[in-house]
Amino acid sequence: MKVVSIRDVAAQEASDNTIFRGKVSVQRLIGDSNEELRVSVVNFSPGAVNVFHTHTFDQVLYVTEGEGIVATEEKEVKVTPGTVIFIPAGENHWHGATKNSAFSHIAIMPPGDTSF
Repeated sequence: MKVVSIRDVAAQEASDNTIFRGKVSVQRLIGDSNEELRVSVVNFSPGAVNVFHTHTFDQVLYVTEGEGIVATEEKEVKVTPGTVIFIPAGENHWHGATKNSAFSHIAIMPPGDTSF
C-alpha cells in the first residue's frame, strides 16, 4: 500500500515545452517506476494549456480546482471541480485553464514512461 498526501509532494515545473503553453507544474504522486500506475496532479496557471496530442493508453482526469477546458477535434467542454474525464487511447485532445482561472486536475495513467 502507498499513501500519499498532495500537500506533501512538491510541484515541479513542467519541463516539456513542446506540449505545454504557459506556466504548468506537476506533482507526481504515484508512479516513480515503469511498473506503477501513474497518478499526478497537473496545475495550470490562468490561460495555460497543452497542445493537441494523443496517448497510446487510456487516460482519466479528475478536476480538483478552478475552471478548465477539455477539447477534442469535435468539441470543447468547460470543466469544474468534481468532473471526471475519460480520454481513450488515440483520441486527439488538449486541456488546460480558462483565461481567467487557474486549473488543476489529477491525471491517472497506466504504467510506462514517467516523463509526464
